[in-house]
Amino acid sequence: MPKADSAAVTILDGKFPVDLKMLLEAGCHFGHQAQRWSPKMKEYIYTERNGVHIFDLVKSGTKLQEAAQYVYDLAKQGKIVLFVGTKRQAQEIVQEEAIAVNAPFITTRWPGGLLTNWEQLKKSIDKLNSMKKDMAEGKYDNYTKKERVLLNREISRLERFFGGVAALKTVPDALFIVDVGKEKGVVNEAVAKKVPVVAMVDTNSDPTPVAFPIPVNDDAVRSIKLVVHFIAEAYREGRSAWQK
Repeated sequence: MPKADSAAVTILDGKFPVDLKMLLEAGCHFGHQAQRWSPKMKEYIYTERNGVHIFDLVKSGTKLQEAAQYVYDLAKQGKIVLFVGTKRQAQEIVQEEAIAVNAPFITTRWPGGLLTNWEQLKKSIDKLNSMKKDMAEGKYDNYTKKERVLLNREISRLERFFGGVAALKTVPDALFIVDVGKEKGVVNEAVAKKVPVVAMVDTNSDPTPVAFPIPVNDDAVRSIKLVVHFIAEAYREGRSAWQK
């Protein structure tokens, strides 16, 4: 069993204490099949069981604390963290947690160029905000029924891709990503623009481009929910401290 078993109720002290038993119960310790591993994740792996790698949860908990502290420190300075999770298991969780703490989010398809071609993508965000404002103010009331249908369709399309980042005024200061393997394009953009990445990293992924890797299972719903909530709460606390 992972090292947390012998101290399953241990709380890692600090501003953001981590209950290792909670990580264990959420299945955070289960990695991928051993033959699919990335050797660069070796330092976070405790053992292999039945062909599956098992994370060292003490290290996982420590890295989760470090990530949460970093997100808190950023938010306390008024900086923005963009939450990203487009895989099926993560979409609803990321959206709910981000909305709860007033953080921007992407949970459908990543709009390529959001970081590397921000000025161009910002035009689509501005268009969405302008159209929603005009719709709310009744500026389309005199349009024909067909025209309003087309306008609503365009607003829905833009909302689907940019609704979660409608309030962004500039490139975010950091990203929190659920699965760097799934979001390779996002990570590449972040590296190109030198935007720090905080991310859940499973045993089959490369943690090298990630400033604050969180070595945990990134497929299990309970694992995703626990980590996303933990990071979101750190963001909320930081924003609250900034606003005081």
